[in-house]
Amino acid sequence: MRVLLKYLFHLIWIPTELVFAFVFVLFTIVLFNARIATPEVSSVEIGERKQVGKDSYVLGNSYLKKNKFGVWEMYLEGEPYERGLIYGKLAKELIQEQEDIFVAQINRFLPNKLWRHAIKLMVGFFNSDLPENIPLENQQEIYGISQSFSDRYNYIASKYTRILNYHAAHDIGHALNDYSVVGCTSFAVKGSKSENQQLLVGRNFDFYVGDDFAKNKLIIFVNPSKGYKFTSYSWAGFTGVASGMNEKGLTVTINASKSDLPTSSKMPVSLLAREILQYAKNINEAVAIAKKRHIFVSETLMISSAKDRKAVLIEKSPGKLGVYESKTDVLVCANHYQSETFKKDPENIKNIASSDSKYRFDRMNQLLKKSNALNLSVAASILRNQNGWNNDTLGMGNPCALNQLLAHHSVIMQPESRLYFISSSDFQLGTYLGYDLKKTFQTKHIQLVDSIPHDPFVNSVSYQKFKDFKTVKQQITAYLMFDQALSLSKQQIAVFISNNSELYITYEQLGKYFQKKGNKKRAVLYYQKALTKRVASPQAEQELKNLITACQK
Repeated sequence: MRVLLKYLFHLIWIPTELVFAFVFVLFTIVLFNARIATPEVSSVEIGERKQVGKDSYVLGNSYLKKNKFGVWEMYLEGEPYERGLIYGKLAKELIQEQEDIFVAQINRFLPNKLWRHAIKLMVGFFNSDLPENIPLENQQEIYGISQSFSDRYNYIASKYTRILNYHAAHDIGHALNDYSVVGCTSFAVKGSKSENQQLLVGRNFDFYVGDDFAKNKLIIFVNPSKGYKFTSYSWAGFTGVASGMNEKGLTVTINASKSDLPTSSKMPVSLLAREILQYAKNINEAVAIAKKRHIFVSETLMISSAKDRKAVLIEKSPGKLGVYESKTDVLVCANHYQSETFKKDPENIKNIASSDSKYRFDRMNQLLKKSNALNLSVAASILRNQNGWNNDTLGMGNPCALNQLLAHHSVIMQPESRLYFISSSDFQLGTYLGYDLKKTFQTKHIQLVDSIPHDPFVNSVSYQKFKDFKTVKQQITAYLMFDQALSLSKQQIAVFISNNSELYITYEQLGKYFQKKGNKKRAVLYYQKALTKRVASPQAEQELKNLITACQK
């Protein structure tokens, strides 16, 4: 059954940036098929929120407001269920808007009944015991938030079932794609490689579920009743952690690695990252927490610690765990493993050989090597870099690039100073906003204390061309996937090419467009042109060659 279903997913695979949105949406909707019992909670009265200004709300000591850069900021405290209730009431409209966007994606991407039934066979059997792998505290907090979910989608599943499964959708989508389609890259430097000799951590979270989904970002500062205070950056309704730092100067970021299909329900990796952030003050404690939990998929957690003055990689799969520590002042993480535990692992070896992970890993190391001592500005420039090895031109949006122009967010952290910088808009191109965790938790007032200026590229003609290119690319994708009517003129094709002429995907998309139109000869010409550009990976190159062969038969 597993082999059959995996083959089915390869049949419906279309390698575009929208595929992750497709997988994310599809597998979340079928997860709702399982009925999940709510956790036990004590009755609590929290009152109602008060609006104290435009886009500004208060409930008790907690509050939510939108800053001038368009980022929502939340301070939250209390017991788990209480926190969840407050969170939900403060961010009710944001939470409901995120779900509206998500359900709209469902309506767009949901395949025919046969595919849906096949997928249900696979995921339905293990998801009903998902709560058994999630700590009660997290369940209670999530249940509290679910009270503010909309009634409009109760026909899909209960509010609690829906939000709980949103936390697992990243893991399921990751596993079913057979390898990471979200090419996150991160680094940590210290000592001689850092301008002030202190730890400096940077990461791009290349998680894409559509432009609308990333529109409203939320930074949250949590003062829990148990554990350490922490901050995390993501979206409304999400209690897991993708990128965060706690009051002890311990940071956590997650990077996907290659996985096989999951065989049973486990802990969503974002909730493991959350547990580490809330309950670990050093690397040893972080490793101990990671060892006692079991997760769906293969993932790397980069942990940096002010107390230890270093960073390590916790590399975890459903069956194994390894810890990697660099022997130099530089630590880089892409989407493959480096520890002795996984060095001879066949899946890891295959992943390194066939994906774009090693290319980005090498490029990050090259840029870090060129920089004698990193500061905030240099770190931001590296995370924004769109070029390839030796500044090779990749085209805009190439998966080989550190900046693929699709990141949900990017962060730069200085653990020993407790400074946490987040990207504000236009992926990582906009202003990075710097928050002081010490001052924030001492005063219970969110302290925005510094910033890194926006990238000039965001105001360039090239960036406008990329946005125009992306619009047409999405139209082609809609034609390929959903048969939405499209007839491109010679002029439109010429403009599409000129807007992003160095990107192999430009020609790959046109090849697929003409192949579907029945003009296989022209399709082959575009596929061959794509192969003359920097193709993201050996796997992508082989896919292009297979398409040429299919057209020539």
